[in-house]
Amino acid sequence: MKTMRILVPASTSNLGPASDAVGLALNLYNEFIVEPSKDYQIKVKKEGDVVFLSEKDIEKLQNLDNLFLKAYKTTCAYLGKEVPIKLTEIIRIPIGRGLGSSATAIVGGILAAQKVLNKKLSLDEFLDISFKFESHPDNVLPAYLGGLIVAATDNEISYIKLNFPEDLKIVVVVPEIYLSTEDSRKVLPKQVPLKDAVFNIQHTALLIAALKERKYHLLKEAVKDKIHQPYRSKLIPSFWDIIKVAYDEGALAAFLSGAGSCMAAICLENEDKVGKAMCEVFESDGIQAKYLILKADLDGARVIEK
Repeated sequence: MKTMRILVPASTSNLGPASDAVGLALNLYNEFIVEPSKDYQIKVKKEGDVVFLSEKDIEKLQNLDNLFLKAYKTTCAYLGKEVPIKLTEIIRIPIGRGLGSSATAIVGGILAAQKVLNKKLSLDEFLDISFKFESHPDNVLPAYLGGLIVAATDNEISYIKLNFPEDLKIVVVVPEIYLSTEDSRKVLPKQVPLKDAVFNIQHTALLIAALKERKYHLLKEAVKDKIHQPYRSKLIPSFWDIIKVAYDEGALAAFLSGAGSCMAAICLENEDKVGKAMCEVFESDGIQAKYLILKADLDGARVIEK
């Protein structure tokens, strides 16, 4: 096998109303360097000041229960052969912040096994393996394929990949608040009123149409949601104030990124003003926060062999 670099993009999901149905790949990447080895070795590094990881946190990731290695070994077992590797994991995507960091490890591990064993999975096989670790496609599919993914799951996954408008930027505000998807799901009700479900169906349809037709003036209305953000907002101090200042500074849309704790805003201009204003609200509550200005990644995960 050759040494390889695997780059897998971050993703923001839900985009307001489209809970577990829509995800967008972003041009922020976790990197996985895979090298030949007689036994398993792992080294984890962090890059960038938005990755709030202590040395103790990093130590916890440097073991054979690492999610990348779990996905790698599961794929190897499916393909009928396991080859040990040396893994260097460079984390640039904040963990536990609603930016699909887990999906990057899953996608990276599955891709690595295919390359090491020189075998190719079908998309259905790829998704079957990924679903052993993450049961929703709104982060895994954008991480793998890039772009804006609209997906539905029943007994199988149906999806469409759309190009996200290239003139739009995504401001992502990263607070020093760790929030696991599991904890964030616990606050959601088991049932919602029919009128709220209808509201979200309408607004999800409007969101996709507004993006596709570049009717940006409709985005503020389109990202409104009654199914998850009203409940998850209780986990984020000053949630609605953060949304308000984003609009005050010129954002086209603002919403919780995935299950949180990151907040995201779609901008055509004024992205620095929007990011700073959103951070200031967090900081007024005594919470450190930083912002990134990102664009959509349209290509998805990529493998570079040395």
